[in-house]
Amino acid sequence: MATAQKKNILDLSFSLITALASLSIIFIIIGIFWILVRESSLAINKFGIIDFLFSTEWNPVKELFGAATNIYGTFITTALALLFAVPTAIGIAIFVTEVAPNFLKGPIGIAIELLAAIPSIIYGMWGLFTLAPIMSRHIEPFLQRTFGKLPVLEVLFRGTPLGIDILTASVILSIMIIPFTASIARDSFNLTPAVVKESAYALGATQWEVVKNIVLPYSKLGVFGGIVLSLGRALGETMAVAFVLGNNHKIATSFLDAAATITVTLANEFTEADSDIYLSSLYYLALVLFVMSFIVLAIAKLMLIRAEKKYSR
Repeated sequence: MATAQKKNILDLSFSLITALASLSIIFIIIGIFWILVRESSLAINKFGIIDFLFSTEWNPVKELFGAATNIYGTFITTALALLFAVPTAIGIAIFVTEVAPNFLKGPIGIAIELLAAIPSIIYGMWGLFTLAPIMSRHIEPFLQRTFGKLPVLEVLFRGTPLGIDILTASVILSIMIIPFTASIARDSFNLTPAVVKESAYALGATQWEVVKNIVLPYSKLGVFGGIVLSLGRALGETMAVAFVLGNNHKIATSFLDAAATITVTLANEFTEADSDIYLSSLYYLALVLFVMSFIVLAIAKLMLIRAEKKYSR
């Protein structure tokens, strides 16, 4: 009897501890949201929501602030980073799981994990002192000589190649998020039943056909989850992007122009906020990023849930 009571107490304690741990996440999110709303209330009352989100004005001297240029910079660098990173990461995962000999799989897997462990400020320093000069002297002039001559793409490669621009920041960001998509895609590919792949090979399928028709369809949900994780990392990255993006509050039409993201603006200008409305506007930017990240990741999660239901039928 005493043993049964002791087990019940232990079970109840275990349930309470795990419930509190789970609920603490919700309380933390609500607390962060409340602090951001409270601190940005002055800017919200002055600029409103629509005017702040769609205004391109960012003038601390006149105390006029708008988030449009920062939102634009955040989305364009994130989109370009995903465009560069996702194909590369999936290619790495396919090579490690399906193509590479066994003696290479371990070292490449370790290298992927080490890449994810490098602090972002090191990426930023490397980008500023190594990648930016390479981009300005070789890669960006080459892109101007080739794609810059085409009628439509010419707009995207205007300007002087300085290496401190949207393109360089996107490349740095893509290198940072490759390990997340690659590692999760690799684990998803490894979950594909070996008997299914062996059956396909027995029927005469090539390696490419096995990857395209079996491995990728079977593990697509896991790959999508890795992309969502990389998206969240890219939206919130600060230091690496701050080194190589500049802090130019304008809607840049060229990849060779400097720009500003929400995180870069917060990092560069928080210590310079010398008025209440300036500081409140920075908090407002942080609130916009918080809500924007939540909406983007929530949409991605809903898509993932719908896909799981579709393929589980």
